[in-house]
Amino acid sequence: MSVGELAGLLVAVFWAVLVTLLAVVLVRLSKVLREATVLVSAVTEQAVPLLADASAAVRSANEQLERVDEITANVQDAAANANALSSTVAATLGGPLVKMAAFSYGVRKAVSKQQAAVTVPQQSAERDALARMIRAEVRAATAPRGTGLLSRVRRAVRG
Repeated sequence: MSVGELAGLLVAVFWAVLVTLLAVVLVRLSKVLREATVLVSAVTEQAVPLLADASAAVRSANEQLERVDEITANVQDAAANANALSSTVAATLGGPLVKMAAFSYGVRKAVSKQQAAVTVPQQSAERDALARMIRAEVRAATAPRGTGLLSRVRRAVRG
C-alpha cells in the first residue's frame, strides 16, 4: 500500500465517522423537533381558553370602570353643590356671627374689668377674715377627696 492509498483510506474513514456523527445529530434533532411540536400544540390548546378568560376579565373591568366614572361624576356634582351651599351659608351667616363674636368678646372684657375692680378692705380685721376665707377655700380645693365628714357619712349609709 502506498502513501497515497493510505491517505485515501484515512480520508474515507474520516468521512464515514463524520457522516455517522451527523446522522446521530440529525436523529436527535428530529426528536427535539417532535417534542417541540407537541409542546406548541399543548400550549395552543391551553392558551385559547386562557385568552378567552382574559378577554372576559378585561370586558368586566371596563364595565366596572364605566360605573366608577359615573359615580365619580355624581360625587363631583355633589361636592360642587356642597361647596355652593357652604359659600351661601358663609355669606348669609358669616357677617352676623362675626358681629356676635365681637360683641361677646367686648362683654367678656367689660365684665372681667368690672370684676377686677373689687377693692381690698383697708382694716386689719376685715383683711384677716378675708385671708382666712381664702385659706379655707384653698385647703378645700386642694384637700384629697373622700376624706371629709360628708364622704364618711355617704360610705356609712351605702354600707
